[in-house]
Amino acid sequence: MILRRVIQHVKKQEWTAIGIDFLIVVLGVFVGIQVSNWNAEREISKKSAIFTERLKADLREEAWGYDYLILYNKDILANAERVLAVMDGEAAMTDEQFVISAYRASQYKYNVRERATYDEMLSTGSIGLISDPTLRKTAVEVYTSTTFDEISRDGQLSEYRVIFRKSVSKDVQRALLKNCGDRSVEPLDYVLIVKSLDYACSLDVPAEKISAAANSLRAHPGFVSALQYRFADIDTAISDLEFYSPTLLNNLREIAGREK
Repeated sequence: MILRRVIQHVKKQEWTAIGIDFLIVVLGVFVGIQVSNWNAEREISKKSAIFTERLKADLREEAWGYDYLILYNKDILANAERVLAVMDGEAAMTDEQFVISAYRASQYKYNVRERATYDEMLSTGSIGLISDPTLRKTAVEVYTSTTFDEISRDGQLSEYRVIFRKSVSKDVQRALLKNCGDRSVEPLDYVLIVKSLDYACSLDVPAEKISAAANSLRAHPGFVSALQYRFADIDTAISDLEFYSPTLLNNLREIAGREK
């Protein structure tokens, strides 16, 4: 319709009208582009908000898992230290206490990672939608770090864990798992992660089986050296988690709404 009108104006040499028609066309194109840009920006802002909230939710669980890993490994370290003190003649424990602490020193923790949002953004090239640089940097550090997997793997494959499981009878090991193993903790529960491993417990097996387990461990030629190595590994792991990247830990706790 505009084109037909322009042709008519040209035939009649109505230059002012032609200019007005041209201006209308230009303004129409401009407005159309602006509306398209506004819609695109609104869609980007919407996606950014959704991804940001999803990423924050995932990182809250990662923050909880980080604190859980620290506390859990401190429980392992405390039990390893008790056993080593007994072996060095610096402390005394009953056979039951000795076996329980020796068992807990052999444990390890693996947390399921909450990384679905990060992986989706990475695969679709959407990581730039996270406008908060601290949030984006924290996510990249958390999900590219190998520390968590290394700590779990070192515990699972430790020589000390092998020695313990080869030296203790199945009945005692079953009682340890049932009565003295990891407490069940729901994600984001910061109360139950405290002493989730290092709590009071007892074994419902005959005393002679407990004594046999304790004696077998004490008599094993590689028991002390393997436990010392395990102790050093855990001590280093805790140090790495707490002090190697304090900014990461503080950022995670801030995202989780906890004190730094």
